Amino acid sequence: MQIFCLQAEKMHMKQLSALKKGEVRLAVDSTEDLWYLSQIIEKGDLLKSKTVRKVKIGGEEERKQAVKKVSASIMISVEKVEFHEYSNMLRVSGTILEAPEDVPKGSYHTLSIEEGTAFTITKENWLKYQTDWLKEACAKKDYRILLCILDREEAIFALLKRQGYKILSEIKGDVQKKGFDEKKPSFYSELIKLIQDYTERHSIQKIIVASPAFWKEELFREIKDEKIKSMITQATCSSVGKNAVEEVIKRPELKEVLKQERYAREANKVEELLVEISKNGLAAYGVDEVEKAISSGAVKELLITDSLIRTRKNNGDFEKINMLMREADKMKGEIMIISSEHEGGKKLDGLGGIAALLRFKMSY
Repeated sequence: MQIFCLQAEKMHMKQLSALKKGEVRLAVDSTEDLWYLSQIIEKGDLLKSKTVRKVKIGGEEERKQAVKKVSASIMISVEKVEFHEYSNMLRVSGTILEAPEDVPKGSYHTLSIEEGTAFTITKENWLKYQTDWLKEACAKKDYRILLCILDREEAIFALLKRQGYKILSEIKGDVQKKGFDEKKPSFYSELIKLIQDYTERHSIQKIIVASPAFWKEELFREIKDEKIKSMITQATCSSVGKNAVEEVIKRPELKEVLKQERYAREANKVEELLVEISKNGLAAYGVDEVEKAISSGAVKELLITDSLIRTRKNNGDFEKINMLMREADKMKGEIMIISSEHEGGKKLDGLGGIAALLRFKMSY
């Protein structure tokens, strides 16, 4: 049995310096980090990162001036944050405060943050929910994901954890040859038994079954345990072996599995809210009702969708929402930003995009 450590694909944001005097240096490792950052970075923050500028070489009188790309470190005062998951990039725009001598200060510039980017954020005041999110994005959680990579007669099992992965076993199937009557155990039966054993032994949360061609679909059809089937995500790879483990780890299917863990946590919180609304009355929803609850000091947890935040920022009327979040933070209320991409987020959007779980019932 061999243990390998992942270097290029850590799957959590790196904190390169301690948070000190409002400043922290970070490095992005995945697109999931960008989603967290899109909620943490806000107007008025200072953001410093290297950027590539195009510089013209030669006099203005020359017909064809050569253009070369120059790397420069630039600090901006943030005015706008844009994130679209399909682009795998966070665009942060603002006025330049620090830059090389040939770059005019006060001019407008956009810094692009993507996988591999290192940068510094400085805030005048970090709210508790922002530091909590920073810790969550940088946490080395143990995801306990089982990888099963197979073809017709070979398979490899690996246990994926935040700090790397461990090869559990490599299987060579004893496949029955044509023309022989001898009955041999099904290779798929062996694999299914191993999946069940590993799931129980290692407290597996999710399973990824990957293969070239159609082998993964055939194995999936053979599985009768509905609980196991519900844990499986299928992925494609080019071969079977240790190199295939590295390949599957970089696949979008795995990133989606990791994202679903956060979605499940958020959806459960929205369901808790709906129960309180229908049965116990320890909830408020909509901007006006939540504002009253915050004014009364009743808010225990504030839930708000990322789409409401994004829409308000784009429309230029985010200030009230920002104020509510800050007031909830001051009264030690927990703040959870809910993604509108899943069903729980859509339900919260149907309630106005903002709601609160209360410490006590409100009297109106």
